[in-house]
Amino acid sequence: MPHTDTDTANHLGLGIDAGGTQTRWALARPDGSVLAEGSVAGSSALQLANPAGRERLRATFAELAQAVLAHGQPQRICAGLTGFGGDSQLLVGWLSELLAVPPQAISICNDIEIAYLDSFEPGEGYLVYAGTGSIAAYIDGNGEFHRAGGRGVVLDDAGGGFWIAREALRRIWRREDEAPGAWRDSPMAHAVFEHVGGDDWSFSRAFIYTRERGEIGQLALAVARTAEADAAARTILQQAGRELARLAMALVSRFGPRPVVLAGRAAELHPMIAATMRAELAEGITMQQKTARPHAAAARMAARLTN
Repeated sequence: MPHTDTDTANHLGLGIDAGGTQTRWALARPDGSVLAEGSVAGSSALQLANPAGRERLRATFAELAQAVLAHGQPQRICAGLTGFGGDSQLLVGWLSELLAVPPQAISICNDIEIAYLDSFEPGEGYLVYAGTGSIAAYIDGNGEFHRAGGRGVVLDDAGGGFWIAREALRRIWRREDEAPGAWRDSPMAHAVFEHVGGDDWSFSRAFIYTRERGEIGQLALAVARTAEADAAARTILQQAGRELARLAMALVSRFGPRPVVLAGRAAELHPMIAATMRAELAEGITMQQKTARPHAAAARMAARLTN
């Protein structure tokens, strides 16, 4: 449910953080305080690749706009969208139409750039973000964005929620190839099959090949829930931590030692992920885990520009 108060201050900035699992928004005043916030369905710039995806994405933005306008009229918009590659014309047009904000008052970038600025000033450190996918980011002192990972769930994104879900299904079905019915002895398999709808292969097949990537990523919750009872689940979560550490160390090797922040919903699935990642980092590299609120950070950025 959205959090709000009764303030109807002018000069509001709207921040949008669009990820595979959910699209979060916040309205902020110029003093940085948040007037209202909420969420709608997950979204991605990758949906722009086909007509059905574009239709779903516009519908998501329309739902978001309706929720936002119930609390106030934004003057500027700062939006971060997963998978964004730089072509913002269509997205800006939709947001301008739906929220009655001039196109020149709308800025769109990759969602990770906003998440980074929620944790560091440029040049300060490295952000490792594990949501549906995974990426490490660094914005240098000149404002240039550098990355490690974030290549998409088909290619990699190891350590993210989709990867954890895929690893669980892969392990379960490989074991079934070797010993049909072995899933009955696996707490993780029981939780996974409950999530996908049944223990027949047809349920797993339909889930992994027909659902949106954000929906698939939510299966990682079942893996984390069974970690105490299932060694296979623990192995997957530990490997996720190692993969996230690899992303951080890729940037360390390129730009030198700096503090690391770990954020994202997948990173919060189980303490084992962060503990393993911390243990895998090079000596002297400090790491902090935080709950990211990039939608609020984006709203504050937009609101500061309304004066």
